[in-house]
Amino acid sequence: MYDVCIIGAGVVGMNIARELAKYKMKICVLEKEDDVSCGCSKSNSGIVHGGYSDEPGTLKAKLCVKGNRMYEQLENELHFGYRETGSFVLAFDVEEIPTLEKLYRYGMENGVGGLKLMDAAETKQHEPYLSDTVKASLYCKNAGVVSPYEFVIALAENAMVNGVELMLQHKVETIEKQGEGFLIGTNKKSIESRFVINAAGVYSDQIAALAGDDQYKITPRRGQYVILDKDQNYLVNSVIFQVPTKLGKGILVTTTYHGNLMIGPNAEEIDDKDDVGTDEKTLKYITETARKSVPGFNMKKALKSFAGNRPVSNKKDWVIEESRVKGLINLVGIDSPGLTSSPAIALKTVSILKEAGLILEKKLDFKAERRPIIQKKTADFAGVIDSPDPALNIICRCEQVTEAEIIDCLHRGIPVQSVDAVGRRTRAGYGRCQNAFCGSRMRKLIARELNISEEEVAEKGKGTSSLAQRAKRITLTKM
Repeated sequence: MYDVCIIGAGVVGMNIARELAKYKMKICVLEKEDDVSCGCSKSNSGIVHGGYSDEPGTLKAKLCVKGNRMYEQLENELHFGYRETGSFVLAFDVEEIPTLEKLYRYGMENGVGGLKLMDAAETKQHEPYLSDTVKASLYCKNAGVVSPYEFVIALAENAMVNGVELMLQHKVETIEKQGEGFLIGTNKKSIESRFVINAAGVYSDQIAALAGDDQYKITPRRGQYVILDKDQNYLVNSVIFQVPTKLGKGILVTTTYHGNLMIGPNAEEIDDKDDVGTDEKTLKYITETARKSVPGFNMKKALKSFAGNRPVSNKKDWVIEESRVKGLINLVGIDSPGLTSSPAIALKTVSILKEAGLILEKKLDFKAERRPIIQKKTADFAGVIDSPDPALNIICRCEQVTEAEIIDCLHRGIPVQSVDAVGRRTRAGYGRCQNAFCGSRMRKLIARELNISEEEVAEKGKGTSSLAQRAKRITLTKM
């Protein structure tokens, strides 16, 4: 029997797994997809928010600020890709300035550091490529950017090194309360656990209902994005927001951790939790709205679009508590700023488990460090295509990904069986050619290392949504 079974291998579930791995107990993570970070955790803005957007006193506000302050240490330990950039919220007319002032008050009450209200001239000193229509801004020094899927992968690898069992392609179908624990039935086997943690994202309402707690309803709120070439990243130094609306923080313009320009997301409530497609009409709206902030980006440099579904619940605030079903810990409706807050959510979850009767005894041999997969290349990097040395043999020329990096990512404990999964770990295929050059080279290398045929190497994971129709790249370049 396990002490704790976590359902969901996204950023919340894997932060909890790593935190619990610091204690002497038996832990498993169940994930229905064939990799970690396959839901909202990989398809979001990758922003580490400052903590001024949410109403003081809410869980969102408290945990966002606490989580924000944990990223520097996590990056030093796990090497997944984080940097502090600062952020601006822009007002384009005088009627929006009171909203900036309200956000400033929220931030001060929430304990956010580095906040400052700026006029148009001071704002443009920091961000010279902003629109001339900007009237004022709210600056937050503490905001930053992270590579979200690399964060989850790093958490998972480190949790596994410290004894956590990760079970991929295990879809939870039944949860039965039995005495002091649970019998969890998946599509592959049954698992017994004293405690169950429901960290299933957009499916958290369904998991709670399986255990007998049917008070929640999740409505997926889809956000679509466009990624542009790195040569557009000169346009912004910080994360650029517009004044938020009732549906969210609005269309942003930012540089990703790895240096691409990114615009989005919109916010549309949809019915199907698996529909992460993008469409021309919405992306055109996103492009036009983003140009209100930063008019100069060139859509001919667009690389791809993507979308993610945020889990918006029927409750006003996040639900992080022991259920009315004793031993079931629900984490429901963890939408933005869930990525930012996830390390703090893990700490809160551990404290709830302690209150519920789980004995916490610290391990003396917990390993906090995880080495990076991506090796940063200096100007004197001597890599070439088809070098006999794996550390110099370039497989992906756009992102300078080597054979050695891909081999490394395939042998770290998490089963990696698709081109897409390798890309999330190494950035191979994420550059200008979008797999045109390196796709076949990656497939050959994966097949060789896993001792399978090239035909068995999937482009994307088995759980990839069939509904995810993407707007074509040629369409994006005409916007």
